Amino acid sequence: MKLTRKQLVHRRHRRIRKKVSGSKDCPRLAIFRSNLHIYAQIIDDVAQHTIAAASTLEPELKQSLSSGSNCEASAAVGKLVAERALAKGIEQVVFDRGGNLYHGRIKALAEAAREAGLQF
Repeated sequence: MKLTRKQLVHRRHRRIRKKVSGSKDCPRLAIFRSNLHIYAQIIDDVAQHTIAAASTLEPELKQSLSSGSNCEASAAVGKLVAERALAKGIEQVVFDRGGNLYHGRIKALAEAAREAGLQF
């Protein structure tokens, strides 16, 4: 039986989450990519608390972007989530690509977050 792309992403995500977990000192930068938008959260898995978040649906980003589903939009989200994390005193995170391949929009978000000052 051939698995769908969504099933394969979910399978990879479960496999990644067995190994990747965030703590208060080193939270998890979780990425979710849909067809139209991209979302990023910095999560403390021990306390089950979202520390910072950003997405292409936010009004400040939505106005400046032509589309929410390209590398330019992903880079803007990466920069914004990194700025919010640094404002709360978080510099080191663990990267969770959410089962997606490290390519395209996921890679653009990660590189923009690194350039903005996050370490992972």
